[in-house]
Amino acid sequence: MASTPDHKLIIYQLLPRLFGNTNTNNKFYGSIEENGCGKFNDITCTALKAIKDMGFTHIWYTGVIEHATMTDHTAYGIKRDDPDVVKGRAGSPYAIKDFYDVAPDLAVSIPDRMAEFEALIARTHQQGMKVLIDLVPNHVARTYASDVKPDGVRDIGEDDDVTKAFSPTNDLYYIPGQRFTVPQGYDPGGPEFVDPLKDGQFDEYPAKGTGDDVFTPSPSVNNWFETVKLNYGVDFNGGYHCHFDPVPPLWNKILHILSYWADKGVEGFRCDMVEYVPTEFWAWLIPQMKERYPGIIFIGEAYRTGEYRNYLFHGQFDYLYDKVGLYDALKRLIRDEHGASTWQINAVWNHDSQGIDERMLRFLENHDEQRIASPYFAGDAWLAIPAMIVTATLNTGPVMIYFGQEVGEPAAGAQGFSGDDGRTSIFDYCPVPEHQKWLNDGQCDGGRLSEDQQQLRSFYRTLLNVTTKHEAITHGSFYELMMANEREWGFDDKLYLYLRYTDQQRLLIAVNFSRHERNFNIRIPADLLQQWGLNGAIELTDLLTGKLISTADINGGVAAVLPASGGLILQF
Repeated sequence: MASTPDHKLIIYQLLPRLFGNTNTNNKFYGSIEENGCGKFNDITCTALKAIKDMGFTHIWYTGVIEHATMTDHTAYGIKRDDPDVVKGRAGSPYAIKDFYDVAPDLAVSIPDRMAEFEALIARTHQQGMKVLIDLVPNHVARTYASDVKPDGVRDIGEDDDVTKAFSPTNDLYYIPGQRFTVPQGYDPGGPEFVDPLKDGQFDEYPAKGTGDDVFTPSPSVNNWFETVKLNYGVDFNGGYHCHFDPVPPLWNKILHILSYWADKGVEGFRCDMVEYVPTEFWAWLIPQMKERYPGIIFIGEAYRTGEYRNYLFHGQFDYLYDKVGLYDALKRLIRDEHGASTWQINAVWNHDSQGIDERMLRFLENHDEQRIASPYFAGDAWLAIPAMIVTATLNTGPVMIYFGQEVGEPAAGAQGFSGDDGRTSIFDYCPVPEHQKWLNDGQCDGGRLSEDQQQLRSFYRTLLNVTTKHEAITHGSFYELMMANEREWGFDDKLYLYLRYTDQQRLLIAVNFSRHERNFNIRIPADLLQQWGLNGAIELTDLLTGKLISTADINGGVAAVLPASGGLILQF
């Protein structure tokens, strides 16, 4: 079983390309010169202090590794990428071009790009936070070729026998005798983008298997056509046939790549689409990394609930995404969808993640999901307050915030390849307007935020600091109070009540997903009160507001007023 940290991880996810960008031009399909691009150097000590002050323990720097882009860096000895196999002017951070390099877009001085990233790692450590980056293990860009790999390293695909569709010693999959065809209807960079390489052609012979397990020379525009699938020893022809002995060459190449980044001070990896990679590989890789780098963590992006235990206990991941579970349940409640009920929260920890709840990474936003404040989600960031309280305090596992979430960024409008869908683009050069108001030209003081946004950010700061500084949440036990109170005031499927506690601390957490205020009396089971030695008059403090609630007799319950779309964290 993978070892987990003895504290609660509070993770801040940010894309350096977007985080420090102060350009407000926002031209549709704009270039890096037109729309700007954040740099490693924009994530200053001032910015990091502000992030640390919010309560964060880790920063996930997303999109750091060099990926395919339409921007021309040939002046610095970097080979051009064909725009016909790049999504967006900036390119997808998940179409890796060189596992041993960082994106040149993110450097002020492109020749010094690695030194600038290493300096960012050092600044992050100086502020008492740890660094996470992406591992994209399933696929690479069609133009993948490392030009800075260490001496003696064999490149991915360099030794492949391209006459074979599959070989356990190949790093990639091939369609022998057939040439790759760019998907029909794809207009790279938009109609205004003019480039000699934009001709609807890409020279790839033989064609390679595509990243989303599509083994055809002509993937569609809806496939991950800009990527090629990596081969971990699985032959998909006629089924799923594994060839893991001897260990395929790719396994050792990925181990070397991760060691390369860990040697630079990276303390963890968010692993993309782990279910597309055989569990046997993770079971081989992760223990070796943990032996070499004690304390390093692995977070898996996973969606098949039936496979969670396989990836945690066999694959040795520390944590997995809880998207198909708590996120989906909370989103329905935030949106006040028909049939949404707080009993669905119970179903998550009592079924899908039973026994592994503390190893689920909880969030309400990330780069793949819609912004809460967008009309595609809730249209109002404040409607997520009860869900955020649950996300942060339900268990001891990690909680993650996506930059801009704390100021109600709505991701309004289309940026280019990314349409108007409520998501902040990871493909385009674009601003993040509400986040820019907090950034305030690098002062990172929220100087241009509205009063409402300042209050929202203050809520997040208070909640996250409560979360990280109270032992009842970081490593306490959980007791669900819904059943105990249903007998008292009937079932209300918009309320959720629970206790988090240790021998030294007790917290009563109550949230209201209703758009209306709720007044009710919260009963705590008599056996718990007896166990804790509580009787008579009790005074409780709401850790979110500092307000006091007094009760004449704790055995009679706690009279509480829950605001609409709000919540309380009451300390005994």
